Amino acid sequence: MQSIRPPARPLATPVAPMIDPFGRHVSYLRVSVTDRCDFRCVYCMSEHMTFLPKKDLLSLEELDRLCSAFVAKGVKKLRITGGEPLVRKNILWLFKALSRHLETGALQELTLTTNGSQLPKYAADLKALGVERINISLDTLQPDRFKAITRWGDFAQVLAGLEAAEKAGLKVKLNAVALKGVNEDEIEALVRFAHGRGADITFIETMPLGDIDGDRTSQYLPLSVVRARLMETLTLDEIAYRTGGPARYVQVKETGGRIGFITPMTHNFCESCNRVRLTCTGTLYMCLGQDDAADLRAPLRASLDDAPLSAAIDEAIGRKPKGHDFIIDRRTKRPSVQRHMSVTGG
Repeated sequence: MQSIRPPARPLATPVAPMIDPFGRHVSYLRVSVTDRCDFRCVYCMSEHMTFLPKKDLLSLEELDRLCSAFVAKGVKKLRITGGEPLVRKNILWLFKALSRHLETGALQELTLTTNGSQLPKYAADLKALGVERINISLDTLQPDRFKAITRWGDFAQVLAGLEAAEKAGLKVKLNAVALKGVNEDEIEALVRFAHGRGADITFIETMPLGDIDGDRTSQYLPLSVVRARLMETLTLDEIAYRTGGPARYVQVKETGGRIGFITPMTHNFCESCNRVRLTCTGTLYMCLGQDDAADLRAPLRASLDDAPLSAAIDEAIGRKPKGHDFIIDRRTKRPSVQRHMSVTGG
């Protein structure tokens, strides 16, 4: 592993846990460390994106301080996202810094979602820093189709990343966005591919976030349809398995593996939402499908004392809505939320 400077800040002092207005305990923080990505997936962003100036991003030290404040307030699961998180310069410093919370037991899981392109370089180091489980986005098994979906991606590189993760001993879950007329003929193949490698797979409905240079209504494939098609050839048994996220899982009798379904469009899963999302600029979104947000960068930079930051977090959690209002507008074809998925971090 490359030399990584240890974190300078001490462990945060535990304070009262975060309970939202609907009695939900917020214990899961997703952190976007960059809005940049080395892919341009058609359901996620435009091909010619305008990214944030680097000067607007929080430093890694600031991200560590923010995450640590949330851990002190009861966050048990921390997921690093992007964009593509592994393209952030010196990203292993942040994993090293945050791993101290794993060592104390304050944090139960440190994980990430990645497109897999950088895993040949980073998989072994991530495992050494306490990451046990990762999500890899993979929407197709056909190299030409993969290129069309990601615009800039290389299927062979992602496959090498998947193999590097397996070799490092990381538990892998695959994520696939169900896209009408694009990969709907590969759904069962993706299931068998994942289960054949000992990995679970989760299917996700495309969400109306950001302008993607196209008509999102043509992409939308309800997972109720995906599930019905799978049941034509596979036996799906309901199970109580949960990973802390919104997916609902079934066990496949024929393969022994699990399939998760994330259905923000056809089924509102907000009643059990325990998540908030932090952007790389220090903006906290209490709901993926709402525009209400809180600026945590200002109190972070205003004082070395974490009390103002903690108060700002409490105020934000007090505004967490009951649910999102996702809708794919077939009349205007405008997204429900203008920001891109890569800004919020999924």
